[in-house]
Order: sequence, then structure tokens, then C-alpha cells
Amino acid sequence: MVVFLFMEARMVIRGSFVEGDLLVRQGRIERIDTQINKPVRREIPAEGRLLLPGIIDDQVHFREPGLTHKANLYTEPRAAVAGGVTTYMEMPNTKPAALTQELLEKKYQTAAKKSLANYSFFMGASNDNLEEVLRTDPRRVCGIKAFMGSSTGNMLVDNPVTLEALFSRVPILIATHCEDETTIRANAAAYRERYGEHVPIECHPEIRSAEGCLKSSSLAVDLAKKHNARLHILHLSTADELHLFRNDIPLAEKRITSEVCVHHLYFNAQQYGELGTQIKCNPAINGPEHQAALFPALLDDRLDIIATDHAPHTWEEKQGTYFAAPSGVPLIQHTLNVMLDFYHRGAISIERIVEKMCHAPAICFDIADRGYLDEGKWADLVLVDPDREWEVRKDNLYYKCGWSPFEGHRFRGAVEATVVSGHLAYYEGQFNENKWGERIGFDR
Repeated sequence: MVVFLFMEARMVIRGSFVEGDLLVRQGRIERIDTQINKPVRREIPAEGRLLLPGIIDDQVHFREPGLTHKANLYTEPRAAVAGGVTTYMEMPNTKPAALTQELLEKKYQTAAKKSLANYSFFMGASNDNLEEVLRTDPRRVCGIKAFMGSSTGNMLVDNPVTLEALFSRVPILIATHCEDETTIRANAAAYRERYGEHVPIECHPEIRSAEGCLKSSSLAVDLAKKHNARLHILHLSTADELHLFRNDIPLAEKRITSEVCVHHLYFNAQQYGELGTQIKCNPAINGPEHQAALFPALLDDRLDIIATDHAPHTWEEKQGTYFAAPSGVPLIQHTLNVMLDFYHRGAISIERIVEKMCHAPAICFDIADRGYLDEGKWADLVLVDPDREWEVRKDNLYYKCGWSPFEGHRFRGAVEATVVSGHLAYYEGQFNENKWGERIGFDR
């Protein structure tokens, strides 16, 4: 029986700071108090540190099966845990894609044998697998993923009859990638005609345009309203789309929710000259005017969740010409660091970071017993020194791809310990793989 105690921590508990001790027993938070005098197997000094709920990342691409030269379900969860992410929800565009219940279950079986973080996997939708989608168990699967715009993998859902059927018949959350395919193809053809294969990377947000994002997002919202479907739009990236989302009702009552990713908050199109295809992603990193609009929408609750869309590719793949270089950025190890960077700039409070990265995903996806520092809930925790500075280098990256757009950057704020379902999985730079993460459940 594992019993350990965090002592003298600054904890964020449901929107407020509380100083004291936290006791973990049998995988759960047993007690939180100003001082706990109880013999335990291990004490972890936490004075001057932040003790937060573990981050829940609702959008990652860990590439297994079929694309494991880029990443896999062992390497990426380790990177997640090192960054304070205790739970992830992984996307279906692998090879083969998770378009049947059998293929979906194989991913769960693989994760059970080697994922240090807790996990769930989206069931993929295509133009012709509706009956398989409808077999999805809402208490054991995070949601359905529909690519309403093509990205990495060939899973575009563009048949109007299929979309009507998905939104009218699927009873659980539908997560969408929204970029209008017709718009993108027309833009790509025009730029190819002008530049050939050597389109400047700075043109990426013009090809995958704000117009295309808005057209697709508007369609998804219209379908959700028509059928009262539970819609979650992923990686919002433009100012144009923000009027689609409400902030006048509590998150738990929303039928249409939204996500913003750390790279769209942190980068803008002026950095393509420096970083090139390292920050090529879909939807695109846009101009400063779009970047500037995202943070206010996050703070006023039009944007509900902060995630990563962690999507690694090899360095060699990223060196291709515009059309050859794949879209996607490795991010999950540094998602908390990015938000702590914003905290130190005065842009957001620690309490709001916890709300958007821990509480909101738990509410949005109806996750059972996670996302909060509450007695009785699973002990998913991250201990952070908010002031310790460190530099991102290749020798401290845990991604299989081995690179990051943050290399050479100094962050202020470091993860010291990560607890996953009561297991001290990461402490002072060392991993403990004596126990793997858990398959999360849902209160639906």
C-alpha cells in the first residue's frame, strides 16, 4: 500500500489557494489539512512549491500504431508526465486509423502495458463507419473525433449525409477539426501555381486561411444547434471564429465547447522566419491580430480548455519543402511551462491555469474523479517550483522525435514531481515505471 505525504504545499483547490498538507493512500487523495501528523512511507517536502491537479490534455497524437518512428505510447506519455500532464486523450488518425471498435480497443490494450500517464482514446469517424461509431461505450471512451478538414492521415469527413447522421445520432461528445477542405485546396492550388513546390512557409496561414476555419466551424456549430449535439471544437486559432462561442452560461451547461492550444497562444506568423516548418501545424499559426484575440477569449470563457495538439514528426520529415513537410508540433512536455511563462508576464493567474487545464477538461468530458484536489478523488498531482529557471535542451527532451521549437529557451517554473493515479511517476528528474497509468472513466 503506497502512502505518502506532501508537506507545506501551496495548493489550488477549486479556485483558491490553500496552504497545508496532502495525504495520498491507495491511489486517492485521502486527506487535505493544514497539518497532517501521521506516519507515512514517504514524505515529500513542498514548502514554497505549488501543488496542482495533474493537467488533462484533451488532444494529442502519439502515433501508435503505424507511425512509431515519430512517437509511441511509451515515449510520449513519459514526456507528458515530465511536464505535469497526468491524463491524455489521443486521436484516431494512426495507421490503421481507429475506425472500428476492435482497432480502438487494441490501442487501449497497448497503453495499458506501457503508458506512464492515464489515457483515453477517441473513436474515429469516417464517411462510412457510422454503425461502428454508434457502438462506442460513452462510459469508457472520451468521445468521437471527426476531421471536418483533412490533416495528418486520411480521415476527412465531408459527406453532408454522414455529417447529418453523426450530429443527429451520436449521443456523446463529438470533437471536430474544423478547416474547410474546398477552401484549402483552392488556396493550395493557387500558391502552387505561383511558387511550385517551394511555397514560402510564411504563406501557410494564407493557404489554411481564417476564412476556411470559420466556414467549417460555422457548419459544425449549425449542425450541433440543429440536432442539439454535444460538440467540442478543437484548436481554435482565429479571431474570426470567436463569436461562435458563448460565455454567458456555466461550462457544465454548454452543448458547444471550445479549445485553444498553447502554440496558438504563444507563437504568431512573424516567427515563421526564425522557426520555419518547426511551427507548421493545422490549423495554422496566424498573424499577431489573431494571436492577440485568443487570450481575451480564453479569459472571458468563450474558449474553455487549454490543450496542446501534441503532434510530433521527425526532424528529417520537417526539413521538406512546404508541401512535403508535415504539419504538427511536439508540445506536451512544455505545455505547463508555456502557461507559467504567461503567468510570470502577468497575463493569467495560477488559479485560471488550473481551471483551464485541469477543471475544464474534467467538466467538458465528464471525467470521473479527476481534475481537482478533492478528498476521495484520484491522486493526479503535479508539484511545481514556480521560480526555478531552466533551459530546454536536446538532452532534457523526452519526445521520441528529439526536437522542440523551444530549444534554447529558458523557462521560469519547473515540474519537480508528478503523481499519476497515486503513483509517484516522476520525481526530481527520475521516472518510476513500477506502475502504468489508468484508463480513465466517464460519468455519463
